[in-house]
Amino acid sequence: MRVNPMTVAASAICAFFVMTGGALAQSAKDLIGTWMLVSVTLEEGGNKTEPFGPSPKGMSIFDGTRQSTVIVRADMPKFASNNRGSGTADENKASVQGSLAFFGTYTFDEASKSVTTKIDGSSFPNWMGVEQKRTIAIADDTLTVTNRVPSASGPGGVATVVWKRAK
Repeated sequence: MRVNPMTVAASAICAFFVMTGGALAQSAKDLIGTWMLVSVTLEEGGNKTEPFGPSPKGMSIFDGTRQSTVIVRADMPKFASNNRGSGTADENKASVQGSLAFFGTYTFDEASKSVTTKIDGSSFPNWMGVEQKRTIAIADDTLTVTNRVPSASGPGGVATVVWKRAK
């Protein structure tokens, strides 16, 4: 089965705050700051893949009310024209499937240790104007996120996103 990297990316980011274990964030203050991406993995039907490659680049910033996240493949090919407005179909496809960005406002619910993000803008247009609620877990300086990923041909899988607090 072929997995669409954009679907995986969207699902993984959608899960950005799902609890995976370790200590739960105690308050919104635990989330505030800059987080650097460590990995994004998808496990489906016993197969484990890395939709953004083995060493993805990314950053997520929370300031107390607003949030912004960007993820890109480290090995994304450059455009031959050196002009993002004149990329080939293959270059544009690689760029879209190898990156995901979104920003918006968020609220933290201390009782349920959950975050609800209202996405104002996204490189995946289906997210614009959407609210997404997730539970978060933070252990030391690591934020690990898991999410059930829907699949067109079966039960789906689990996406896991790991972030480290920026120093």
